[in-house]
Amino acid sequence: MTTHLRVGIIGAGFGGLGTAIRLRQEGIDDFLVFERADEIGGTWQANTYPGAQCDIPSILYSFSFAPEPRWSRLYPLQAEIKSYLEMCTDRFGIRSRLRLGHEVTRAAWDDDAQRWCIDTDRGSWTADVLVAAMGPFSEPAVPKLPGLDTFAGTVFHSAQWNHEHDVTDRRVGVVGTGASAVQFIPRLQPKAGHLTVFQRTPTWIMPHPDRPIHRAVQRLFARVPGVQKAARRALDLVQESLVPGLVYRPALLTGAAAVGRRHLRRQVSDPALREALTPSYSFGCKRPTFSNAYYPALAADNVDVVTSGIASVEENAVVTDDGRRHEIDTLVFGTGFELTGNSGFGTLVGRDGRTLAEQWAGGEMKAYLGTTIENFPNMFMLLGPNSVVYTSQVVTIEAQIDYVLSALAVLGEHDLGSLEVRADVQQDFVERTDDVLAGSVWNSGGCSSYYLSPSGRNFTFWPGFNASFRRRMRALDVADYRVRPRSHADAVVRG
Repeated sequence: MTTHLRVGIIGAGFGGLGTAIRLRQEGIDDFLVFERADEIGGTWQANTYPGAQCDIPSILYSFSFAPEPRWSRLYPLQAEIKSYLEMCTDRFGIRSRLRLGHEVTRAAWDDDAQRWCIDTDRGSWTADVLVAAMGPFSEPAVPKLPGLDTFAGTVFHSAQWNHEHDVTDRRVGVVGTGASAVQFIPRLQPKAGHLTVFQRTPTWIMPHPDRPIHRAVQRLFARVPGVQKAARRALDLVQESLVPGLVYRPALLTGAAAVGRRHLRRQVSDPALREALTPSYSFGCKRPTFSNAYYPALAADNVDVVTSGIASVEENAVVTDDGRRHEIDTLVFGTGFELTGNSGFGTLVGRDGRTLAEQWAGGEMKAYLGTTIENFPNMFMLLGPNSVVYTSQVVTIEAQIDYVLSALAVLGEHDLGSLEVRADVQQDFVERTDDVLAGSVWNSGGCSSYYLSPSGRNFTFWPGFNASFRRRMRALDVADYRVRPRSHADAVVRG
């Protein structure tokens, strides 16, 4: 017999665990969290590469309802973030609701029964509501390089780091210079015999303000929680201060660009290398990154930065478009994640029988408020299209969880079987969002980034300040939704 749940949750990262905790706080215990890995943590379970660190301050990159006064650093390292999530899991008593090692193979909406049918590789369940908390950084992207399958050396992606492989004195090639690569390249450089970095586009690198948090500050946070709360709010406002330039007037970012250029000049003396590392696009168009060690690593004697594109891979070398062969025996990909082509989208089946992957074919990811999607009743996606605010993504997640709780209350109060966002409401949100973001630095800054779909649509960011996002997510407006009572007949709920 299939067990029925009120809420089924896919993913045990910040989104899935946060949802589980808040459900329990609201007195809802009829839920399960399905996680394909054998451990919790999401992004911070998968990304264990050397130097893995969050680029948001620790007291902001944590749940507002679970402040941690003992963060060791201003910017937390991977292991400490994962430990924090383990602590939250135990502190709020949700471990018994986890189903680790349960990969969801299919989650389909049954329109007659008005419930989700959730199949995993270890059993099946049904649920009134589905929370898709798979996360955008859950599936590594590896470019399809000609000849890659003939490479005789060791190959791995940063999100699948091979800790058994010793790079000492080896000829190491790194493909990609994004946020992850900026962190692990300085850890590889001192060990490698030679390091070749294949750079398609340089990254804006800013001085890193990270530092240990003094024990006296930790004690103060523990004894006077209001101080940490105020610090969290202050850091949130610092992050928000970038929004006018990012969203509305990119010219306001010229000061930040000047800081980045000065940082490059101070750390790289070779004019040719400095030119290769200077971005030609506006600051903020691609994700800027913090590091005090990246430029010195690239300037080291045992490192080559190659800007010519990769033509093919051979048994023991990478061949670039200029005809040069770069001999290597270890190849590491720092090439990010599948955002528009995540295989998880193919497991979610909507009301009309189409998968989310089919509905979003061509990378045209669209949702309402970054959370609900036409054709997918009673499904709430965390960190969905156009939900990202320019601060901690935990802020986004908590706001979306509030929306889920509001939806559950609406379903219960009105004895509804389902809520599905109206097509016109979703389209209106998409069009308004596109209008605002058309002038943003992400759209107009002269770069190609993972923020944009193949057609050039910005499917990533919320069009404004995170305060406006939080306000919109406080309560679900039932007028935005097509609703059905438990009797299966269509109805209109009037407030």
